[in-house]
Amino acid sequence: MSDLKQQIAHSRDWLARDLSGLRYELDFPLKIRRSFQRQMVVWIAAAVVIGVVFAVMPARTKEIRVNAKGRSRGRQQKEGILGAGLALGALKLAATLLKPVVVSFITKKMGEISSAPRSARKW
Repeated sequence: MSDLKQQIAHSRDWLARDLSGLRYELDFPLKIRRSFQRQMVVWIAAAVVIGVVFAVMPARTKEIRVNAKGRSRGRQQKEGILGAGLALGALKLAATLLKPVVVSFITKKMGEISSAPRSARKW
């Protein structure tokens, strides 16, 4: 029985050591900090090289495509925006015109509900 307890205690110790080792291996910020402290010149040189590479890279050029039918994508997009603006304007006008009707309907329904006896209410 004591042999079994010893094995359990040893396996717990091994597991604790393995977990602490895993925590150390997965602590990337600590590893980067230590690496920067030990090899500062290499890190700074790498940052300079990366900066120079990005500065020398050619800029992306914008690609313009035109449909064979003669209508460009920009015109279609403008028409879509115009249609959406027209629809929103019509919706706003309809909302303005229908607001009194909706308010009176809700007021009437709320009045009916509040005046009805409690047992007859349909919630």
